[in-house]
Amino acid sequence: MPYWHIDTGGADASPDGGMMERQSPQQPITNYIMVASVDQAAAKVQKLGGKIIMQKSAVPYMGYFAVCQDTENNVFAVWERNEKAS
Repeated sequence: MPYWHIDTGGADASPDGGMMERQSPQQPITNYIMVASVDQAAAKVQKLGGKIIMQKSAVPYMGYFAVCQDTENNVFAVWERNEKAS
């Protein structure tokens, strides 16, 4: 699947975001929020009434993410940078 890194000119050389083609016409935009720990952020989402719709997944050598849904059915993801991810 085509995927492009987006660099907004931050202080380091790592990508600041990414973009991919929609997998279906109904697929929404998913905003990613950088967190210190995907595990802790996912637990907080659930504690506050949200749902985890895609469990913690690794992006090798970059980090981990989980896709969540809030109490108003908005979808978002949490992202943890971790070069040791596998």
